[in-house]
This record gives sequence, structure tokens and C-alpha cells, in this order.
Amino acid sequence: MHPSAHLLASAPDQLLPARELMAFTLASHIILVPLGVALPLITLVMHYRGLRHNDATALLLARRWSAVMAVQFAVGVVTGTVLSFEFGLLWPGMMGRWGDVFGIGFGVEAWAFFLEAVLIAIYLYGWRRLKPRTHFLLGLPLPAAALLGAFGILAANSWMNTPRGFSLDARGNPTDVNIWKAIFTPMFGPQYWHFVVAMLLTAGYMVAGVYAVGRLKGRRDRYHRLGFTVPFTIAAVATPVQFVLGDSIARSVFHKQPVKFAAMEVVWKTDTRVPEYLFGRLHSDGSVSGGIKIPLLDSFLAGFSPDTEVVGLTSVPPDQRPTAVQATIAHWAFDIMVLIGSALVLLALWYGLVWLRHRRLPASKWFYLGAACAGPASVVAVECGWIATEVGRQPWIVYQNMRVAEAVTATHSATLWTMFGLVIVVYLFIFGSLLAVLLKLRTRWRLADARSAGRPGDEPEADGPYGPRAAVPAGDGVTPSRGDRP
Repeated sequence: MHPSAHLLASAPDQLLPARELMAFTLASHIILVPLGVALPLITLVMHYRGLRHNDATALLLARRWSAVMAVQFAVGVVTGTVLSFEFGLLWPGMMGRWGDVFGIGFGVEAWAFFLEAVLIAIYLYGWRRLKPRTHFLLGLPLPAAALLGAFGILAANSWMNTPRGFSLDARGNPTDVNIWKAIFTPMFGPQYWHFVVAMLLTAGYMVAGVYAVGRLKGRRDRYHRLGFTVPFTIAAVATPVQFVLGDSIARSVFHKQPVKFAAMEVVWKTDTRVPEYLFGRLHSDGSVSGGIKIPLLDSFLAGFSPDTEVVGLTSVPPDQRPTAVQATIAHWAFDIMVLIGSALVLLALWYGLVWLRHRRLPASKWFYLGAACAGPASVVAVECGWIATEVGRQPWIVYQNMRVAEAVTATHSATLWTMFGLVIVVYLFIFGSLLAVLLKLRTRWRLADARSAGRPGDEPEADGPYGPRAAVPAGDGVTPSRGDRP
């Protein structure tokens, strides 16, 4: 029997459903994470612009984005809580043995969630009820709270990739825990900043994409122009920074997790002058089929020299490395992420060059088609980044200390499959409800804008979010509501 087939045959029955359940909930939660981490900052940038320039349009956009932020946060808390429970339910071996070492990260995340919930409530409530400057100042801690939550979860994940801050006793249990070393592991810095900038550019492209679609539909008023320009500019500035950070984290993986790097680049044997494969499939005999082979490039990218030695998968026994299928999955995820990142760099350069030369937005329809696609593409890139990170670490749940099979629950596999089905149904309801609420908000805002635009000399953006609302003429056919002009 081939070693890979032997490993699969010896895996516990619970392993596959536990992995699938965790992967589904994590992939679903990641869709919400960019807005949760970065939308507060983007909203406050727009809010600041509105206050500084006495711009009612900017203030109106900030208020509406704050409503989206609150709805998204509520759903994100639900999906994030499910993930927290799954760590204990699906992987009791890891939490029971290693929880004292890396659990501080989850504690930090929990406090950050609580703090962010309070701050969002204050910020949302403060529109029309607080003085403009006071309201803005009370919103300033929001991005820090969001970054603190990211700090906690990235500290836990980076520890799983490069575990530090403990000693092992005679029975292999961790002792003498050093919390600071457990938090600030060798992979924490590269992972954290790569993640934060990814969230910033993804959220920027997601928000700007809404207004890019409006532009394609002929809505070229100042409201849509400003709604596009601010988040897209933030994302465009972050994109080349992210490209550099991505290169940096790849080198960190090369040095700190060489077997994961070998999986991501489908390198079978340790060697120099290693070629780079764009896509392609790794087989169990070490051959690669399909894809595009570029001679010497992998060694050059890893160490700036074709003579750089790249560690291969065969440098460790089969039970300590990803299977050929897992390596192919990690490789494709990594390549798709890099491909999307390269396309976003070109889009950002297009935007920047037009702005520097003409001091205006690009006029091409193709640019706005690209901008509309950039948001979903960024989410796909984030998903691929996590796939490369988690699948490339296999078979370890704690790198070189505990295998995934050793950590999985003893719950019967049939029960886990049933749980998986129930979670899918619940998540379809949750995300369907989120979409329904967002569409309801959009409809309400369009009605409010249409009502305001019907008044002589009154633009849709003119009714700012501070002070009393403008009176609604009787008989306009629209029932006034407190949320009509957020």
C-alpha cells in the first residue's frame, strides 16, 4: 500500500467530518472578517472628511456604512462564536493539552469582541444625538478594537504554525509556559501584518465595488463618486504594500516551515536550481503534471539566487508531511492568491496613474468592471490564503508537536456529519437574513434619496446626519421613518 493511502486508511473516522465542518464554518466566517476588521477605519476616514470639509455627502455615507458595520458585526459574532465552540468540541485533544499555552489569544479576541460591540453601539447611537466632534472622537477606538481582535486570533494561529513558549515534561505535556513567547512567535509578525493589510484592501474593494456597479448603471452623482473614491483609494494604496508583505511571509515560511513551503511550491526533493510551477498537480511519485514550469525561479524567489537550496517534501517521513493531494490543494490556493494579488496591483496602478496624470477618476468601463470584481476576488484571495496556511501545515495541528488525528474528538462520525448538515442549514438562514437586511437598507436609502431629490433645490445628499431631519411634505406617499436617512 502506498504511504499516503496507508495514512488515510489509518485516520480516525471522525477526522474527515470534523475537518469538513471546521473548514465550512471558517470559510463562511472569513467572508465577514474583512468588513469587521477594516470597515470601521474606512467609515471613520469618510466621517473625518465629512467633518473637516463640512461635507453632508461624506457624513451620509459614513452613517450608512456604520449601519452596515453594525449588521455585519452582529452576524460575525454569531459565526465567530460557533468557531470558538468548535475548537473545544471538535479538537479536544489540542485544547486539553495545549490550551494553557496558546489560549490567551482566544481570551484577547473575546475581550476585543466585547469592546467592539460596545463601541459600535455608541457610534451607531451617536448619530443625531451627540455633538459631531464628540461623536467622531468616541468612534476613534473602533479600529483599534478591531485590530485587537485580529491580534488575538492571529497570535493563536501563528503559535500553531511555530509553537514556542513552553517546555515538555517527561510525559510530553507542556510546562513552564512563557505567555510572551507563546504570543510573539516567529510567524506572528509576518502573519499579523499580512492579514491586517489583506483585510484593509479587501474591505476597501468590497465597499468600492458597490459604487462601481452603480457607476456602470449610470449613477454618476457625487454620492456614488465619493462612495467609490475613498474606499478604493485606501485599497489601492494598501495593495502594493500587501504584495511586498506577501513576499516577506513566503520567505518566513521558507525559513520557519520548510515542509509547508515545499507543499505550497510542490517541491518533492531537496535541491538547488528548483523550478517554479504555476499550478500543476503533484503526484505521489513526485512528478508534476500540467501547469507552467519556469526553470530556476523557485530557488531564485526563495533566496535571490538560483543556487538556493529548497527543502523538499521527502526530507521528512510520509507521516510528517502533506499528502500529494494536500500539497496540490495548498499549491493551487497559493497560486490563485498570488494571481489575484497581481491583478489587483495592476488595477491599483491603473487608478494611480490616471489620478496622477489627470487628477480624475478613470473613465473606462473596463476599469469599473475590474473594480466591481475586485471585492469578490479579494475575498477569494483571503480564502485561498487560509487554505494554503492550514492545508500546508498538515498533518500537524500543532506544528511538529501534535497531529490533527491525535486532536480530533471521539464523537461518532455519523453525529458529526449530522452536525455538519445542521450547520449548513443554519448558516444558509443566517447569511440569507444578512442579505435580506442589507437589501432592505438599500431600498430604504433609495426611497429616502428619491424623496429628497423630489424637493426643489434639494439634492439626495443634502440632509446631513447631524441635527433634526428635514420635514417631509404631506402626501408624498412615503411614510417617514427614523432610519430613512441614515
